[in-house]
Amino acid sequence: MYKEFLRRDNRIAVVGASSNHNKWGYRIYSHLLRGGFKVFPVNPNDASIDGNPCFRDIISIPEKPDLVITVVKHEVTESIVREVHEAGVKMVWMQPGSESRNAIIYCKEHGIEVVYNSCYVVDGLKENW
Repeated sequence: MYKEFLRRDNRIAVVGASSNHNKWGYRIYSHLLRGGFKVFPVNPNDASIDGNPCFRDIISIPEKPDLVITVVKHEVTESIVREVHEAGVKMVWMQPGSESRNAIIYCKEHGIEVVYNSCYVVDGLKENW
């Protein structure tokens, strides 16, 4: 079901990545890095995470991501999916707690594949590791 979302050559933006090692945004970001993925942390409140540049938004990432993972409050996800559409990204994975009905509907209406009610690390990547 998640085959395209789990491709090793995907460029992945993690919106809500954090320099705080106790937060899920950091855990997901670092897990993907260790797994060999090309990952772009996105958080307007951090300049860098573990020495890697952190981007203010999806538009400022130098390479268009294939996938955006949201690890933010559901209200933020609603604005993120509009940014995803503007950037031409075609896949969004909403981590538990970041999904919103409005954001899911927006994705479906704008041709963006969306996964929700499922953890990227637990439900997706564990199948491949």
